Amino acid sequence: MKPEAKRYQATIGSHTIIFETGQLASQAGGAVTVRLGDTVVFAAATMGEARPETDFFPLSVEYEERLYAGGKIPGSFYRREGRPSTEAILTARLTDRPLRPLFQHGMRNEVQVIMFSLSADNENPLDILAINAASAAIMISDIPWAGPVGAVRVGRVGGQFVINPTFQEMERSDLDLRIAGTKDAILMVECGANEIPEDVMVAALEFGHQALQPLVDVQRQMAAEIGKPKRQPTLLLPSEELNQKVFERVQEPMNALLERPLSKNEFNEGMDALLQQLIAELCVEGDPNASQKTDVEIAFREAESRVVRERILRLGKRSDGRSPTDIRPIWCEVDISPRAHGSGLFTRGETQVLSLVTLGTLGEAQELDTLTPIETKRYMHHYNFPPFSTGEVKPLRGQSRREVGHGALAERALDPVIPPEETFPYTIRVVSEVLSSNGSTSMGSVCGSTLALMDAGVPIKAPVAGVAMGLVTDSTGRYQILTDIQGAEDHLGDMDFKVAGTAKGITALQMDIKISGISAQMMREALEQARQARMIILDHMLAVIDKPRPDLKPHAPRITTVKIPIDKIGLLIGPGGKNIRALQEETGTQIDVREDGTVYIASTNGAGARIAEERILSLGETAVIGNIYTGKVVRIEPFGAFVEILPGVDGMVHISQLDTERVKKVEDVVSVGDEITVMVTDIDSQGKIRLSRQAVLEGWTTEEARERDQRGGSASRSGSRPVRSDSASSGKPPAHRGDRNRRSSERGRGGPRK
Repeated sequence: MKPEAKRYQATIGSHTIIFETGQLASQAGGAVTVRLGDTVVFAAATMGEARPETDFFPLSVEYEERLYAGGKIPGSFYRREGRPSTEAILTARLTDRPLRPLFQHGMRNEVQVIMFSLSADNENPLDILAINAASAAIMISDIPWAGPVGAVRVGRVGGQFVINPTFQEMERSDLDLRIAGTKDAILMVECGANEIPEDVMVAALEFGHQALQPLVDVQRQMAAEIGKPKRQPTLLLPSEELNQKVFERVQEPMNALLERPLSKNEFNEGMDALLQQLIAELCVEGDPNASQKTDVEIAFREAESRVVRERILRLGKRSDGRSPTDIRPIWCEVDISPRAHGSGLFTRGETQVLSLVTLGTLGEAQELDTLTPIETKRYMHHYNFPPFSTGEVKPLRGQSRREVGHGALAERALDPVIPPEETFPYTIRVVSEVLSSNGSTSMGSVCGSTLALMDAGVPIKAPVAGVAMGLVTDSTGRYQILTDIQGAEDHLGDMDFKVAGTAKGITALQMDIKISGISAQMMREALEQARQARMIILDHMLAVIDKPRPDLKPHAPRITTVKIPIDKIGLLIGPGGKNIRALQEETGTQIDVREDGTVYIASTNGAGARIAEERILSLGETAVIGNIYTGKVVRIEPFGAFVEILPGVDGMVHISQLDTERVKKVEDVVSVGDEITVMVTDIDSQGKIRLSRQAVLEGWTTEEARERDQRGGSASRSGSRPVRSDSASSGKPPAHRGDRNRRSSERGRGGPRK
């Protein structure tokens, strides 16, 4: 018997979002579909048994992009979905971040949330629906959780905020803000913007938080009406007695350790030494009253957090001796790699990132096989985080989800300042190599990449810098916002809030928090503090290179842009790409052709690029009576020879016009493949072109050529045989094809020969 579906809906702006459950995946802990327009996302949430051997909460959030949702067959060899796309990985991370803080501290039950697309209408993005679907699935399941979470996207079109804009509206928007939160606070922010001022960003955050409230309300209604009873989770937490005992034991030595500024290694080594002493005292083998090692380690980390946070809140002192607003020492360099097209090194404290730029043709843009209407991407930013950057030894297993996310954040931060294709027709790839890590490597990669782009001569709109902000709070309401957080402050604090932008405004935001949310006032303060830090960082960067170099590096490809008639595109490409491949091989260039007839010629060889340009430009030429061309004989008939004087343009040289004397047989003068110089003597109403070699040999004027063509040709005016100037009559090898086109273009576009 078909079960009854339960349907709920929420109105967000001008959109209706529909939640449906009851008919699909009955054995999951909770399962829902969420629909906006014809875009539908499915989510299922299930809790397993406890994993007490782990020292972390085993939550996994997975999103899989099914291309059938958009009526597409995957482009891979196997014709099925394989490794998740970058967009799918980012959607999974986007969903994980607001869910994780609302689970109970110390929970060790395995929880899995799986989402995938069921339908994609090419109008409404899937990512925001995925967050709402995951939250609703957990809410109606038996999983204990402090949700729900609502999520919306905020755009700004024509200066007005738009809730959940379509892909088409996003093309006109200067803001792409994704925000998730509970009824009372903001939990997660992910944003790209076109230099948005801080006050506008705060207004957008407040607008988005208010807009998501109906989504929170409808999920509460679902939980109340159809939600399952919540299971009791397994919590791995030390007793309050042990927590207090450990705190009292380590408080004084920790404070003593922190009285002097510490590097990352000094801080970690000092804390590890204290922990080993504590374990030796409390975990005595054979003592029935001894504490468990795992409990002692957890209690020690809690004590460490309390001591470090209290010093920040009460004294304004950080572990490295800085005040809350201080930035670590910065130094930069450019032109690190002699062969990369651009390189920049950015060092802030113990965080160091080397970014390198590669410029390519537009044909090298990344092709996207996803459910978005975006098919290609010409600016790519990749981020690598090798284990040596943290002093560790680990196997290399490809890029992690974190690396993909950090690269996407840096890409988002720099995308608004990348020059458009029309003014800079290159594909741009930036790779950020993290060489040393102690906090905010993603923002370090933004700074290093700005330096590298300017070193490469990419005419970016403005330099971009980034900084990570932190937050420390307590139960009494005290809080302190920290500028330029390092690793320990990220780990022990309540927030990692990354802000990137130009001197004019914000280009990217990303916020992760570990508490139940932060207020708009905290956001406002953090953004202003980040703006002040950004100006200082930009000053350091601009002291090294203050603007893009006027020229590209010598080994970077130069791209020349030419335009040809659309009806000549097929001629340039040739059957199966034969013509364009031959031209590329001959000239050592790389050629990309657009549907509007724009042709991009890339080469590090100036001479080859010029030849290719002349050859391509000649496609747009038309034959002119009186002009002289050097062409190739393509066909011979008893009555004359057909000569290709321009690409795809043939004319006929009558046998009477092949030489200054009477010719008995065409083959006596020319053969197929010979290059000869001819004059256009007539073009009839049907476009047929008459040519004369005799006119060139005897130096006829245009008027003479017209007159003699009408009379059917004649012998030499002087009666003597003039010196022949072309390869067919001189016995010399045919001229180089590039020389032929150069001569024809000079004469053909320069007017008739006088």
